[in-house]
Amino acid sequence: MDTIIRTSGLHKSFGNFHALRGISLEVPAGSIYGFVGPNGAGKTTTMRILTTLTRPSAGEAWVAGHSVYEDRREVRRAIGYMPDEFGVYEDLRVWEYLDFFAACYDIPEKKRKTLVADLLELVDLQHRREDMVDKLSRGMKQRLSLARTLAHDPQVLVLDEPASGLDPRARVEIRELLGELANMGKTIFFSSHILADVEDVCSHIGIIEAGEIIMQGSIDQLRQQLMAHREIIITVMDNSAAEKVLSLASGLAQVVTAETITPRNGRSRVRVDFAGSDEELGAFSQQLFAGGVPLLGFNEEEKDLEQMFMRVTRGLVT
Repeated sequence: MDTIIRTSGLHKSFGNFHALRGISLEVPAGSIYGFVGPNGAGKTTTMRILTTLTRPSAGEAWVAGHSVYEDRREVRRAIGYMPDEFGVYEDLRVWEYLDFFAACYDIPEKKRKTLVADLLELVDLQHRREDMVDKLSRGMKQRLSLARTLAHDPQVLVLDEPASGLDPRARVEIRELLGELANMGKTIFFSSHILADVEDVCSHIGIIEAGEIIMQGSIDQLRQQLMAHREIIITVMDNSAAEKVLSLASGLAQVVTAETITPRNGRSRVRVDFAGSDEELGAFSQQLFAGGVPLLGFNEEEKDLEQMFMRVTRGLVT
């Protein structure tokens, strides 16, 4: 994939406080990139630099090939930005809100009526078009704000905590909408500390802590980096069979550790920390079968993003 967002050595200081410490990012075109980190890690500062609202103290950034220093106007045309706060629009109806922002992007008046109708349909708010904006629920305001970022048909959406403060149903709706936008060819760069939101919808993630990128890449790549050892749960009929598993496992170089764990449904279980490839894992299962071990289960435990996040950030907060 081509890279549509790239930063190189971004630093940002506020007096003696260093918000960013050499951030370098690469966001593939067409991806849904989750920018993950705890509050205060530097997510919003990075996004404000990408949207030309804040100048970095050092380093450079490009969006859709345009420098945030030299091509600010072109960067702003290429992006749709959704901040973490909706703002105050007490005197506007829903359709007027979208019409106002479309006008800000010099969209002709005769085109705006159709555009507003299309955006409201996209975010499922056409039935609320005549309502005052301040009467909408938070989830509806988030969807309306997302519709506003699309008014000028940008290539890239930069969304700061789009699911923050939403109830579970509204978070699901936002995730589904992000997936739909990605299918339309948009690149989505969004921040979150809600790890389930990131794991469910993202193709790529970057983990930031205390102003530094810890790691980034596709979710599969990060799992491979973080999970050097694979956890295999082997279920057998009884303790005798479990002892056979332990004996056979102890002779394999790919097995880091092997131990019995709490039985389930009266069946014995063995947990194996395995450092080999898929082919070697398959050979291990065949060896157990050839050794006369009656396998009732041979499963690799999947580690979720939250477990990985806690692993790489533990002890880094200062």
